[in-house]
Amino acid sequence: MEIEVQKLIFEFIGGLGIFLLGLKFMGEGLQKSAGDRLRDILDRFTSNPFLGVLAGITVTILIQSSSGTTVLTVGLVNAGFMTLRQAIGVIMGANIGTTVTAFIIGFNVGEYSLPILAIGCFMLFFFKHEKVNAVGQVIFGFGALFFGLTLMSNGMAPLSSLEAFHELTIRMSDDPVLGVVIGTVFTLVVQSSSATIGILQQLFSEGAINLQAALPVLFGDNLGTTITAILASIGASVAAKRAAFTHVIFNLIGAAIFLSFLGIFTNLVEYLQNLFDLNEKMTIAFGHGTFNVLNTIIQFPFIAGLAWIVTKLIPGEDVTIEHRAKHLDPIFIKQSPTLALSQAKTEVIRMGEYASQGLEETNLFLTTKNQKHADLAMQIEEAINNLDREITHYLVNISSSTISEQESAKHTALMDSVRDIERIGDHFENLIELIEFKISNKVDLTEQARNDLNSMFDLVILTVKQSVKALENMSREEALAVVKKEDEIDEMERKYRKKHIIRMNEGMCVPSAGIIFVDMVSNLERIGDHAVNIAEEVLGERV
Repeated sequence: MEIEVQKLIFEFIGGLGIFLLGLKFMGEGLQKSAGDRLRDILDRFTSNPFLGVLAGITVTILIQSSSGTTVLTVGLVNAGFMTLRQAIGVIMGANIGTTVTAFIIGFNVGEYSLPILAIGCFMLFFFKHEKVNAVGQVIFGFGALFFGLTLMSNGMAPLSSLEAFHELTIRMSDDPVLGVVIGTVFTLVVQSSSATIGILQQLFSEGAINLQAALPVLFGDNLGTTITAILASIGASVAAKRAAFTHVIFNLIGAAIFLSFLGIFTNLVEYLQNLFDLNEKMTIAFGHGTFNVLNTIIQFPFIAGLAWIVTKLIPGEDVTIEHRAKHLDPIFIKQSPTLALSQAKTEVIRMGEYASQGLEETNLFLTTKNQKHADLAMQIEEAINNLDREITHYLVNISSSTISEQESAKHTALMDSVRDIERIGDHFENLIELIEFKISNKVDLTEQARNDLNSMFDLVILTVKQSVKALENMSREEALAVVKKEDEIDEMERKYRKKHIIRMNEGMCVPSAGIIFVDMVSNLERIGDHAVNIAEEVLGERV
């Protein structure tokens, strides 16, 4: 009996491992086949909650993971690309999309798993073409998924004859909440609802569990998969935390509704089983699919209510940075390049204002060590990068139109300014990394070093603001003041480096603190250089 127990455990664990590997390979292969444009799908096709549901279904089918889709969604909300209401639609769609794996398992092709694995391997090892490799990865993953299920099935077969397991299933039939708890905990451990539902399909096909006991476990599997999004939202913005928690609320409400009508739902699944002559695995797949589709239909009209609930449960001011350009209408490029350039300039100014705001948040992070300032600064840096791409693309399109010599000069000046502002964003990102290194390694700067840094920060922030103002108003006076301030920044850097060397020689400053100080001063000086570049565009060609 001991050897049988060992065999049961080894086959189950090994089968589960191969199943998860197959699921991962299949998802990655599908992503590559689709051109890896998942973030774009979520970003572009979520203008309303219904489209969000469709986008969630599509992306989840492509990556074979509702958790993966939800994590992507949380990231987009955190970056300001998506609102909470749009995110709720995507999360609903992700729950539907994840049921596809259960339907795939429902087709009994386990006996062909090894030849399928072999075909996938041949495509991976004997073909160099990227698309063929991607398809090979999907086929290999498909075969591994079924081979893992076969091993798990062999491992779980003796369970149906165990008295203790039989008593557990009777208890779950009498107490559905126990089934929900078991499903939730198991999915929390395995970190894949597809895997736990696959196991449930195997148990049901072996006759080890009845339908009334299996369905609550299925509800729990859906609840357990929400932990991944919760983990992804740790340290994220308030909006991202709300999006992650919505996933929990959505599945919790769904489980409560269907537990209340478990008898009716069980009869519905049995009716579908008889109507379509479904095998046991496909019966669970239909139960899973029906639960998620009906749950979405029931809760979809109440998206605003769900948003309100999570807003109340997770209070706090949600500071989100608008990542998208607001003024770059393509219609102006053909109709009026002059107006198009004016629109582009408005976005460049907005980008410049983000740069000065990011610097202010970086300085606050240095003085307070409060992580929220670093998070906001990094959010601003992402917004600057996105605006850089959008504005540059817009300006490139303008250059293909017929523009005057004056407009051409304005166009070049804007292109150069965009590049300088983007580099300012890179430098304050470097500063954040240096501050984080300082905090995590408990490196202390001397009081004099801290005062010097704050003074330099103040001057650099003022210089960046003035350079953006000079560009906005085409003010030569402001631009000349920027050039003067940049000389002050250069002088400040030289003076502070000398003072730092004196502190090092006197043993007041440890080497690690000295390196951080020099790197920070150097980044601030380079920001000043980029600010003066913007001012010189004003002093050179009129924008």
